[in-house]
Amino acid sequence: MKDVSQTSKLDLWLRRHRGVLQASFDIAVWIISLIGGVLVRYDFNFHQYSWLGIIYVMPVVILAQIDAGIMMGLYNGKWRFGSFDEVGALARSLVAVFAFTFIADAFLLPGRAIPLGSVVIGAALAFLSMCAGRWWWRARVEKQQANMGDRDHNLIIYGAGEAGYQSLVAIQRDPNCGYRPVAFLDDDLTKRNLRILGVDVVGTGKDLKKVVKDFSADTLLVALPSASARTITSILESANSLRISIKAIPKTKKLIGDAIEVFDIKDLDPQDLLNRDEIEIDEIQIREFLKGKRVLITGAGGSIGSEIARQIHNFEPSELILLDRDESALLNVQLSIDGNGDLKSQFLMLADIRDEKRLEQIFSEKRPEIVFHAAALKHLTLLERFPYEAWRSNVIGTLNVLNVSKKVGVKSFVNISTDKAADATSVLGISKRIAERLTAGIEKDEMCQGTYVSVRFANVLGSRGSVLDIFRAQAKAGMPLTVTNKDVTRYVMTIPEAVRLVMQAAAIGRQGEVLVLDMGVPVKVLEIAKYFAMRHNPPLDVVFTGLRPGEKLHEVLIGEDEKDDRPFHQAISQIKVPPLDWYEVTKFLDGEGDDLYSSSSVSEDMRQRLISICAKPSKRADSIPALEG
Repeated sequence: MKDVSQTSKLDLWLRRHRGVLQASFDIAVWIISLIGGVLVRYDFNFHQYSWLGIIYVMPVVILAQIDAGIMMGLYNGKWRFGSFDEVGALARSLVAVFAFTFIADAFLLPGRAIPLGSVVIGAALAFLSMCAGRWWWRARVEKQQANMGDRDHNLIIYGAGEAGYQSLVAIQRDPNCGYRPVAFLDDDLTKRNLRILGVDVVGTGKDLKKVVKDFSADTLLVALPSASARTITSILESANSLRISIKAIPKTKKLIGDAIEVFDIKDLDPQDLLNRDEIEIDEIQIREFLKGKRVLITGAGGSIGSEIARQIHNFEPSELILLDRDESALLNVQLSIDGNGDLKSQFLMLADIRDEKRLEQIFSEKRPEIVFHAAALKHLTLLERFPYEAWRSNVIGTLNVLNVSKKVGVKSFVNISTDKAADATSVLGISKRIAERLTAGIEKDEMCQGTYVSVRFANVLGSRGSVLDIFRAQAKAGMPLTVTNKDVTRYVMTIPEAVRLVMQAAAIGRQGEVLVLDMGVPVKVLEIAKYFAMRHNPPLDVVFTGLRPGEKLHEVLIGEDEKDDRPFHQAISQIKVPPLDWYEVTKFLDGEGDDLYSSSSVSEDMRQRLISICAKPSKRADSIPALEG
């Protein structure tokens, strides 16, 4: 430990005086190289040359190298030591010094101090020597860092690309990280003999078992930020069978913006199963849209509504009104925003969207300019059993919010929808599709002065009642994990990502559109189930229960009769929605709607009648009436 301390003090002193030491080294190299150039020029015959010329040249070289080095940032810490950037700056400074010395020797110094050919040879030797010196020192430092501190875990890095390289650099720089990189694995056979900072690429993923044994490794770092869910699951399965822990690094977006640090290395997370880069948004446009506005969110206590609230809070609205029928949910969202749990805020509104009169009172008092309508019932299976509840909340509740928004002059209305509304087959999907069309139909009302759009996205990773919650609960209880079908796929994104795109969509949406968020590549639910099953000790079984009524094997984001158009943002499709008059919906309620209330499940005939409403053309152009009761 004493040696480590002494080495640290020496390195600290060297870092403090790095500029002076580098300049001294470069000057010494120049002088020695020029002497070497003279010796080469005279075939190493010491007696054929008067060495007084070197003395004349020395001040020229010293001043030129100091000036060029400072101008190129070599001596002020601008470049990472031994990096390609520093080598580039070194080359530029050397060309400048060579040119200045050559001109001075040819035209200014008495009697041509040294042969001009010696200047050319000396410049070449100087560049090679300076690069070699920097390479040697950097290799020494990296080797020293790799051996410093207590490193209890032998680490294999899976992926010898940029992510693997950055991970290795971060680990070697931190003597207290606990990891000792011992080998690389990469499925690219062209990297088989590659050596990165002293660590060899020793095989592919198929060689994991042998490499773990040969190097006594106990940890695997997956440095494959663009790997598919199937690849991650396969690696996880292999790692679990070998009883080694598995870590991961951030997605590609992180690598573009910042270098990886040791604290970025984390346990593998379900989010790593999403084969999609983080989507960028125009924060300036969103800030202009939200800043200083009165914003109201229905369903503000839910997974989506609460995240909308938290993100909008950062864009400085003049008022942020949070409406929900769940008082505990309102408490939680207030705590997450300002840490205050007294529930006394005048912007917390306890109300049910089924109660239009209560909504009128709140909207008349708060006069919101922007409304995000996130309140809804969302669990497909339960709504198949209780279809009328879906009707009351997702259809009539949405109509209530539309009506009161229209009356108070809301300028921008965003209805949160779902991919299940595309080519709807379930009660949930049908109710949300009708809500989309009702939102588009509000434009027919002459009282409507704002922009009313819907935003459609799919399953949200980590939302309440999502597949993650189910799998976690089943794993905690030691139960088998249930998947409806081995081939079932779903579009999945994280809550923060979904909400960022919701806000972007709100800023660019046009009247009567449904905006569909790009969800990337569908993920097999079985792969997520395997993740939880293999992480459990002992591993759990996965059982298949069969598709539920109204459920699709593969969801779609855009219906067969919808056109994918992305005029403003590459990750947001803007689709024109045919408006639906409330008149058509009331006809269904007056005729056959009572069946929804009396039935404990949806018959196939009733399902087809519901689907027919989604496809009904709009027949009336007058305003949508307020719903009584």
